[in-house]
Amino acid sequence: MQEKKKLGLITRLVIGIVAGTILGMIGIQPILAITATFNLLFGQLLTFTIPLIILAFITVGISEIGKGSGKYLGLLIGGFYISTIAAAYIGYFATVITQPLIVEIGGAVLYEDARPAVPSLINLTVAPIMGVMTALVFAFILGAFIAATNKDSTLAKSFQDFRDVVMAFVIKIIVPWLPVHIGGIFARIAWQGQAQLMFLTFGRVFLMILVVHWAWILFHYFLVGSASKISPFKLLKPMMGSYFMAVGTQSSAVTLTVNLPNIKRMGVSDNAANFVAPLGATIHLPGSTISIVACTVAVMFLFDMPVNLTTITPFILGVSVAMVAAPGVPGGAIMASLGVLEMTLGFTDYQLALMIALYIAQDSFGTAVNVTSDGAAAIWLDRYMGNKTLDYKG
Repeated sequence: MQEKKKLGLITRLVIGIVAGTILGMIGIQPILAITATFNLLFGQLLTFTIPLIILAFITVGISEIGKGSGKYLGLLIGGFYISTIAAAYIGYFATVITQPLIVEIGGAVLYEDARPAVPSLINLTVAPIMGVMTALVFAFILGAFIAATNKDSTLAKSFQDFRDVVMAFVIKIIVPWLPVHIGGIFARIAWQGQAQLMFLTFGRVFLMILVVHWAWILFHYFLVGSASKISPFKLLKPMMGSYFMAVGTQSSAVTLTVNLPNIKRMGVSDNAANFVAPLGATIHLPGSTISIVACTVAVMFLFDMPVNLTTITPFILGVSVAMVAAPGVPGGAIMASLGVLEMTLGFTDYQLALMIALYIAQDSFGTAVNVTSDGAAAIWLDRYMGNKTLDYKG
């Protein structure tokens, strides 16, 4: 018997948004009370899980970042971090510049209290075992200690096991129920009469992010193309296979099987390609970072929060670190960023849920930019290693 194909996360998310919006527009209060109760419980569970995600993934990510040898490792890691920060600021400035197109001129603002929400049937608080900042500092200390001592120690293996447990929890509990949670949020938005504003904003942000993504890709390939004296469009030709596979899989790790040979087809040496592709799939997420920052600024506009370099810079620096250890699952980047959003910008559970919905809707395109950008990084490293001429294979 043929196994039934499961619906993808984006499809389930769309179904949740549509169903929630319809429920909110119909306005049957007992049903809305049930969705509000689920949102409360799931939101508490998500808040409880955030420090665990930070502790598990950042500890292991930092401890493993030094694995491998060669004088180029530090150069590549530094370059990836600078690239991620640059992508974050590009996402910020692009959203600020296009603000009048994203949120209607005149200040159409989404207020949580636009209309009294239907209350939850219960009131329950589940306190996290530690704060977000505590988890972040603890993860840095542990990760650095493991990296500097013995990566095969009992402590290192214990945190790898802990990461696997948290990963399993995220995959089996958090991710499957996210569409229901988002559906409940949209039921509330529709009940409050603000669904139209939200959908208009989502659509405009999505289009803006796609334009910025491609501007990022073309800029980097024009640079490496000029340096290598090869048309950037010729270089991009073999990388399109990686781009579209990432769009379909939403996974840099899965796309690696295609991305590595495609990078070599551009003429990059085996040494550079074999070094950049696996490391980049783990810690180089400029496309995801552009998306997260753009979505963040859009949500801040919607809630009339102050948007300037002073407020956004701590978030950018924090989220660029979080990208190093983002869980390798669809939506993993935004899951790793939730703690930073809460800590630096004071996002509420309601705003975090909107961020998840807005980000996951275009997560696959951010992943596609991530893997495509690794090709340009491989060309730069190859030139630094002494290979000035690409043996282009097309």
